Amino acid sequence: MPWVICHAGDSHCLLAVPSRHRPSGHPDTVSLILTDSNAAPRGMLRLLPFMRWLPGIDRRCARADLLAGLTGAVIVLPQCVAFAALAGMPIEYGLYCAMVPAVVAALFGSSWHLVSGPTNAISIVLFASLAPLAEPGSARYVELALTVTLLVGAMQLAMGLARLGTLVNFISHTVIVGFMAAAGVVIIDAQVKTFFGLDIPRGAGFLDTWGALLLRAGEIDLQVTLVSVATLCCAIALRRYVPRWPYMIIAMAIGALAALAIDVASAGRSGITTVGALPASLPPVSMPNLSVAAIRETAAIALAITILALTEAVSIARSIAVRSGQRIDNTQEFIGQGLSNVAGAFFSSYASSGSFNRSGVNYDAGARTPLAAASSALFLLAILFAVAPLAAYLPHAAMAAVLVIVAWGLIDFKGIRQILRTSRNEAAVLVLTFLSGVFVSLEFCILAGVMLSLLLYLNRTSRPALVALVPETGGGGLRRFVPSGGDVAGCPQLLVLRVDGSLFYGAIEHVRDRLLDLTGSPGQPRHLLLLGDGINLMDIAGAHLIEAEARRLAAAGGGLYLAALKAPVREMLERSGALEVLGPGRVFERKADALAAILPQLDRSTCPACATRTRCVFDDGAPGQSAAPGQDLR
Repeated sequence: MPWVICHAGDSHCLLAVPSRHRPSGHPDTVSLILTDSNAAPRGMLRLLPFMRWLPGIDRRCARADLLAGLTGAVIVLPQCVAFAALAGMPIEYGLYCAMVPAVVAALFGSSWHLVSGPTNAISIVLFASLAPLAEPGSARYVELALTVTLLVGAMQLAMGLARLGTLVNFISHTVIVGFMAAAGVVIIDAQVKTFFGLDIPRGAGFLDTWGALLLRAGEIDLQVTLVSVATLCCAIALRRYVPRWPYMIIAMAIGALAALAIDVASAGRSGITTVGALPASLPPVSMPNLSVAAIRETAAIALAITILALTEAVSIARSIAVRSGQRIDNTQEFIGQGLSNVAGAFFSSYASSGSFNRSGVNYDAGARTPLAAASSALFLLAILFAVAPLAAYLPHAAMAAVLVIVAWGLIDFKGIRQILRTSRNEAAVLVLTFLSGVFVSLEFCILAGVMLSLLLYLNRTSRPALVALVPETGGGGLRRFVPSGGDVAGCPQLLVLRVDGSLFYGAIEHVRDRLLDLTGSPGQPRHLLLLGDGINLMDIAGAHLIEAEARRLAAAGGGLYLAALKAPVREMLERSGALEVLGPGRVFERKADALAAILPQLDRSTCPACATRTRCVFDDGAPGQSAAPGQDLR
């Protein structure tokens, strides 16, 4: 595969990445720059990670980053407005959330293309969690949201400093699919009252909301619904036929025009409410509520959002790194996200994370360093001063319609069908995550999905397969061992088992019961050969099981033999003393060597009349003859 070498300015910054990953917006350079290891001490690079790329920015690189930042600012403006409304926050807080947190995450994160800010998933979790505690948009609600943001940042930062970046690997793809589907349904449910102009009590559950819609259909405000439907249809058409156009902005503009026309036609008595003018200002300094009561109320919410936010950020950073060729440091990403939320809590921002849409646009627009993400915040501030007064004409119904489109896009129907068809266990995780998100809470459903995934995993690992092997039927010098399938009789004196799984404390009872079923009754084999090439892990409990089985079989007049063990497993048996209990000549490198050693221990007088002689491991197929002790039996 051809690779591209990039030299940036006079900083001696070099990087090699596969040329097929080079973004189309870049000429003959690539999107990453690494500083010379001698340019800054290692400790400084960990403390100030932006020193890896900042000295390497030249005029050409800065121009590409600034253009990408401008593109990102234009894209994020309608998203900020939509996500703030989705979170139950005043709309300007969505814009603030894309400023200070975006700059801090760019400077202290690992990814050079990830753009942080408000996201739909975190917005809906925040709304669903805080709505029962305070009126959305109220001062109390904003205060609790800032407290959640500070706690999220503190948790993320603590996890990063503790180097716990691998924890996000325990959140499976199925849990994320189920969560996103549940979030989509909850978003749509939350917009029903605004979409149809119904007076539905705050905090109404899923069934209550849709029940009210059916029972009170006659109270639907047709003028509000007309604005919503016009916006929705426009957004759907634009996404389908002209996907490159900014469908959110255009659809909301159409909704605003429809509301204006209806208001004029009704002589100002339409009753269609609007967002109101936005304050054109820098993010004001804010102070979270740090009282014990507020922290107690929001701690569980913050934990759920922390898990979700880190999963989002790392997953997005990894997906873009596949295209750019960059290596992502999960731990550094935790630190960057934590610092961004801590800073955001004091500058009027609610919880933020990596945005897939903005990050993808940032990379495709030609961004080369995190300067692009940082500059997008400055461009957004400039744009805000220009368009803030126009928000006075934006109807709430149009916002609700756009949010319905956003919510529908969260539901991965293809992924759901694939999971349901592929695995019953994964389907159970998906269903539990989805239902608990819709009917309990979104902050709980992630924990429920992760817990069920871990329980199912532990159940699988605690039941390792013990496969009985028998030689193939037929004569000849070489015999392949194949699974018996449970309906083919093997040697009545010797049982050959392959262990597929780990022998650890959680699997001991299952393995012990299985061995007793196969060798613990009269007439069953008393000699047992365990093939350990499928055992990756053995703890002290597994070693004790081997000792106990060796003693049991020896007392019954037989013996336990081991073959094809991996080095770590053999070392555990040696350290635990289990090999001494087994005795000399009971552990072998090859299965053939073990069979040759077991042969003299068997009662050969029973072989001529044995009903399973055609499958006998020691018989070469000729009457009255047996394989030589050293014969290679595969």
